[in-house]
Amino acid sequence: MSGADHARRQGRTEAETAAAEVYAGILERTPEHDVQPTLDRVRAVCELLGDPQAAFRTIHLTGTNGKTSTSRMVERLVREHGLRTGRFTSPHLTDVRERIAIDGEPISAERFVEVWQDVAPYVHMVDTRSLAEGGPRLSFFEVLTVMAFAAFADAPVDVAVIEVGMGGSWDATNVVDGEVAVITPVAYDHERWLGHELTAIAGEKSGIIKDGATVVLAEQSEDAEGVLLAVAAERGARVVRQGIDIDVAERQVAVGGQLLSLRGLGGTYTEVFVPLHGVHQAQNALLALVAAEVLLSGGAALNGDLVGAAFADVDSPGRLELVRTSPTILVDAAHNPAGIAALVAAVDESFEFTRLVGVVGVLDDKDAENVLSGLEPLLAEIVVTRSSSPRAQDPEDLAQIAVDIFGEDRVHVADRLDAAIDVAVQLAERAEDMGSGVLVTGSITLVADARSLLGRG
Repeated sequence: MSGADHARRQGRTEAETAAAEVYAGILERTPEHDVQPTLDRVRAVCELLGDPQAAFRTIHLTGTNGKTSTSRMVERLVREHGLRTGRFTSPHLTDVRERIAIDGEPISAERFVEVWQDVAPYVHMVDTRSLAEGGPRLSFFEVLTVMAFAAFADAPVDVAVIEVGMGGSWDATNVVDGEVAVITPVAYDHERWLGHELTAIAGEKSGIIKDGATVVLAEQSEDAEGVLLAVAAERGARVVRQGIDIDVAERQVAVGGQLLSLRGLGGTYTEVFVPLHGVHQAQNALLALVAAEVLLSGGAALNGDLVGAAFADVDSPGRLELVRTSPTILVDAAHNPAGIAALVAAVDESFEFTRLVGVVGVLDDKDAENVLSGLEPLLAEIVVTRSSSPRAQDPEDLAQIAVDIFGEDRVHVADRLDAAIDVAVQLAERAEDMGSGVLVTGSITLVADARSLLGRG
């Protein structure tokens, strides 16, 4: 190794160590799943920083499932049209820096540290003020949100694609003034914080709709749609609805993904290859396309070649991702009943398994019974386990639920994920069937852990 190469490697190591220390410090704050229903702290820090979130155009996304995949698609479309992009998504799979991407690449370790150093004095000022008033410090997610805005403004980016962390109205990202609001299907999740009725959940998510914005709306249940349309009307927002104004006109399974015809606002785009599986990803592609049409051309047609090139280059790690062969091992971050239903349909359509063994772990605030019930028709056997998250449900408790659904003979327990994957592989290979495989699912943190174990992290 040359001296220059050694110096570069040493520099990377030092930068990554410093970034890890910054991350550890931010982690000591209130966790992101503990929602603080106010925008005051984030707004206060942004004002001290000169409102970086106003320095770029914004597409803002909410919904229950599909936000990250849609965010990745729309960012890739905008970038293909020659604009500089920022993308803020959550949670991350391997490294927190994945959440803050510029031109499609995670922020560097050096830049992550620099951005923290830039915002830290102002975060401290607002922390001090809040504590003096009897309130909390900024949460983990609030700090990351501020860092994303600062990084994007400093880059600078032309367009930022911003995914909410949870809900919408009180989400830390909602200090942005999104000219396009994308709302993926609203279903049950995070009910402890968002409410136990679809109307309440939709009400929270409608908070990202700004006065005069354009809302790109996925197909919704009647109850959710009614709330979303009412809020849009109240705010003078234009609504573009899947199934009415736009649609997936045609779809067929292809090797490595699917071939689509998408009817957008500017016309129909044919033979669009998307290297992701499932009807839900086709719907996500439609929403992304139309959001890009609205932002880039006011709803007129985009260049078909650029659209095709962007979609062909899309990826969405942890979403029905093939991470190993012999046997086939898939990972998918589905973690609520609606996500599980989309996963099962996509596996049935895109893969020809004769025997599939599941490795499943669920967080303790999730609907484990309906997650497992949704998986039961798909899986020959199941190995229940836990992820590294402190919120992971105990495997023995999860096994009790699983036995009621699958029957005792089909349920296995492993306290560690590595052991669970080994057991599942053995169960898959026992059949001596080339059509056997393993599916790891049930929680985003479980998928993140599995990707790391299997060399994809």
